[in-house]
Amino acid sequence: MTMPAQGPEIFDRARRRRKRDRAVASHADHAFLRDHIVESLIERLDLVTRTFADALDLGCADGSLSAALRGRGMRVVSADAGFGFAVAAHGVQCDEDRLPFADGSFDLVVSAGVLDQVNDLPGALALIRRVLRPDGLFLGGFVGAGSLAGLRGALIAADMMAGGAIASRMHPQIDLRAGADLLQRAGFALPVADGEGLDVRYGDVLRLMADLRGMAATNMLLDRAAPPLDRARIAAAMAHFAEGAAADGRVRERFEIVFLTGWAPAPSQPGPARRGSGSQSLASALPRPRKD
Repeated sequence: MTMPAQGPEIFDRARRRRKRDRAVASHADHAFLRDHIVESLIERLDLVTRTFADALDLGCADGSLSAALRGRGMRVVSADAGFGFAVAAHGVQCDEDRLPFADGSFDLVVSAGVLDQVNDLPGALALIRRVLRPDGLFLGGFVGAGSLAGLRGALIAADMMAGGAIASRMHPQIDLRAGADLLQRAGFALPVADGEGLDVRYGDVLRLMADLRGMAATNMLLDRAAPPLDRARIAAAMAHFAEGAAADGRVRERFEIVFLTGWAPAPSQPGPARRGSGSQSLASALPRPRKD
């Protein structure tokens, strides 16, 4: 996925960095989603039987994932697109699709909660594969397609009630099939994409929007033609969102999380059998027709 670079919608790298820098001070108050992704990535890593020495935490945020890796005896480089997060983690500031590391620098790359916000995701994945050593592992998790249906519907309804065009107020999201395809295109071996859902209940849409700002996860696209979210639109969005409330007045919003796993190619990895090397024919494996 490459976000639009022409027309009224553009991806502004500086704008994204400012979003992450604004989120530093209050990140802990809104980190529940990233904490969930980090926990899931660690669980996946602990299922891998081999050991890793040098790891890159890409999109390090508060450094919790970096700390977990160091606790497992790894040397870790923390990196983030935001200056504030990078400095706090004593790491490197860089965009995920502009990595400054030499090829083969790491045997593990992990990324929690940021790859859906990258301008050039295919390019980012290709660079991640390049900085991995042969048989190195990549594990990533991010918010995927199907997420925030309630918020999306509320924003569309607000624009419609205002009588204007429907603006792009949420950046594109990636589904499981696209994630698996992107891993293959980037040259990963044994690519796997899987997902899980996380339901969160909100009293109003403003609290949800505040969480997204606190996560630095609001719209990454700058649409110069989009009208601002003025008071009338916010009021309309609040009313539409509240229509989905349960008896207790709270609305369930769902985050669909996509997890990507891939290995840098290596000769030692399993591959398809050589053509003609089988010891049995397909016919012998199929059931024989009955004779009545």
